[in-house]
This record gives sequence, C-alpha cells and structure tokens, in this order.
Amino acid sequence: MQREGQVRIPSGCAISGMINKTGKRMNGEAIIESIAVMHDRSNGLGGGFAAYGIYPEYKDYYAFHIFYDTVFAKKECEEFLELHFDIINLSKIPTRKIKEITDEPLIWRYFVTPLPTKLGESQLDEREFTAKCVFRVNTRIDGAYVFSSGKNMGVFKAVGFPEDVGRFYRLDEYEGYCFTAHGRYPTNTPGWWGGAHPFALLDYSVVHNGEISSYDANRRAIEMYGYKCTLQTDTEVITYIIDYLHRKMSLSFTEIASVIAAPFWQTIERMTREGRDRHEYLRIMFSAQLITGPFSILVGFEGGLMALNDRLKLRSMVVGEKDDTVYIASEEAAIRINEPNLDTVWSPKGSQPVIVCLNGGEA
Repeated sequence: MQREGQVRIPSGCAISGMINKTGKRMNGEAIIESIAVMHDRSNGLGGGFAAYGIYPEYKDYYAFHIFYDTVFAKKECEEFLELHFDIINLSKIPTRKIKEITDEPLIWRYFVTPLPTKLGESQLDEREFTAKCVFRVNTRIDGAYVFSSGKNMGVFKAVGFPEDVGRFYRLDEYEGYCFTAHGRYPTNTPGWWGGAHPFALLDYSVVHNGEISSYDANRRAIEMYGYKCTLQTDTEVITYIIDYLHRKMSLSFTEIASVIAAPFWQTIERMTREGRDRHEYLRIMFSAQLITGPFSILVGFEGGLMALNDRLKLRSMVVGEKDDTVYIASEEAAIRINEPNLDTVWSPKGSQPVIVCLNGGEA
C-alpha cells in the first residue's frame, strides 16, 4: 500500500508570469525556464504563453493569431478578414519542428486594422467591432479559430508540455515587457490546441489553475451580453468576464477582483461604511460574475498584470520582486530559477489581488 506522501496528488496546473514595471523588454527564454521547473504539474495535454510588447513595429494594429484545420477554412477566413479589415501584413507564425509537438494545424498571423467604412457602418467603437469579428470567425467559419487578437501582444499555445510549446514557437526569439505561461493538467475537458491556455480576447489574456464550479451559471450570464463560449473549457468564461467588466463596464482591476473573488458577506459587514457600501454594490450588481471553486489566475492586459486567488486560497501562488521586475508562479522554485536573489517574496491571501502596471500606472 502506498502511503501519504508517496503518491503525487497534483493541485492542478502550473502558472507563471513576469513583468518589468519600467517596460524593459525581456527575452522569452526566461518564461520557458520558469514554467519548465513545474513540469510535473502538467500532463502534456496543453501548454502556452502570452507575451506583451513583442510587436513594437506593428503596435497600432491588431495581431490575429489563427489556427486553421484546412486550406478551405483559411481561404474562407481570409475572405472575411479582407471584407472587414485592412490587412497590413500576413504570414505563417514561425515555428521549429520538434518531435514532441505533433498534429499541428495551419498557424497564421495577421496584422490588421478595421476598414473605416465597415467600422462606420457598424456604429461600434474599434475594439467592440474587432471583438465581434473574432466571435464571427470562431462561431461561423468551421475549422478557423482566432486565438489571439490584441495589439502588440500575442498568444502561443499547443498540445504538449509548455517548455516544448515554447521551443516549438521559438519564443526565445521574442522580447516583451510581460509574459505569462501555463502548463495544463485537464481533468474533465479534452486536450486540444484551442483548449490550451492562455485564453484571450483583444489584449486580455488568462491562465488559470483550478476548476470553476460556477461555470454553467457564469456562462449563461456572460452569453446574455453577446459572448460565445465554444472552447470546451471553463477558463474561457473568465476571459470574457474580465473583458465585460473592464472594457464594457469600466471597472478597475481592483473592483474586478472584488467581483469575481468577492469577500464573504460576513467579511463585508465588518468593513468601514465606505468599503461596505462599495462591496455590497459590486456583489449585488455583478452577482452573476462571482466565480466559485478553487482557482489561481494571471490576467494579462495592455500595460499590466493581475494575479488573483479564490477566496479560500485553494490553489498555490507565490509573488517575488527583484528591482523593477515582479515574478508570480504556482511555486517559488519557478521564480528563483530566473532570480535566485529576490528582494521580497510572499504568498498573497485569498481574494487579495496583486496588480502591477507599467510606470506606476493604474488599471
């Protein structure tokens, strides 16, 4: 009989992130080394990265990263893009052949900006127009999936261990001011290229360790606002909740944390009058966006990064700082592989957000 301590019982997936507060760009090799330390938290069914600041020469254009199952799907999708966007540049996303990554789809990248005529006809702002076009491709063009659509950022993901995914996408050839990474250990959803993390919409990206027990309620609520959850994993809904609360409802990330990991009512009752009024408003107004179940997440966005645990802190997360760089990971070892001599290191409490913005900005 195997005793306690002799059997590995994983606490879910692996997440890691790093951001330089001055905007100094770092090489992508560092985030690969970080996530590789937590190899045993993954099972080879999904890995991926989000990288910010990697396309400075195209920073004013949306970078669409798209998976295609067939040449026909590519043709149909490109016809749609040409009708709605000015395509500034298009190419295959550079990859290197490695034996660990197999069955890859066609993977293309497009730098685009909405056509003024189409944008005017839509009577939408630029970001809403672009988001709706992403959903149009992902729900109506069979075999095409836009998995990244932000400006000056990109998501790179696949079926495989994350360190292999990083080598496959040649992440060591990119430089950015912020990176996040995920090693997947799916428990009740399939391992497929689209289902790997990060999940992204516009410049928002999410990597997630845990399971959302409130998924069905969250999904039904967010789809009332035009979002479409089609990717067979609960993490997708977190991305859309973030987009809805930040872009559409103009909540700060501190307020967003107080919605999706809301304090218990008894905790709110002990707050000052001002804090109690604010948290009561958020809990009542956005009750359908409360996420329950064990989770730790990293949310990347233009100019910043947020880390957040569930209210009971049922998933591990550690934060370390060295000079102008902040590191966040499921395990301290994944931080110290890049920076052994940290200035500070700590573990945030449940529902306590860690929000880092460039140059002291606010989000």
